[in-house]
Amino acid sequence: MTYIVTENCIKCKYMDCVEVCPVDCFYEGENMLVIHPDECIDCGVCEPECPADAIKPDTEPGLEKWLQINTEFAPKWPNITIKRDAPDGAKEFDGKAGKFDAFFSGNPGEGD
Repeated sequence: MTYIVTENCIKCKYMDCVEVCPVDCFYEGENMLVIHPDECIDCGVCEPECPADAIKPDTEPGLEKWLQINTEFAPKWPNITIKRDAPDGAKEFDGKAGKFDAFFSGNPGEGD
């Protein structure tokens, strides 16, 4: 099992999770974070820290697409280990449906 970041992170990108990760396995895209599944130690401390409830164990049904996205983009995006402010409008996008099709970007973020 590993933890993965799911759709609700898109355009919310809260970084509370990054701050508590003991193995620094978060990677930053332009408008979301991902977890590197091979680096995650399955400790679960990040899951309750996410204000958008976007972090889930990969054992939950229906998350295969998100495991693939985390696996694909973690090696491409820079590592992030420090918490920064959420983007403007994050609260308005929290819980919005269809964010992947409308807003997902494969572009890297800033990283540390």
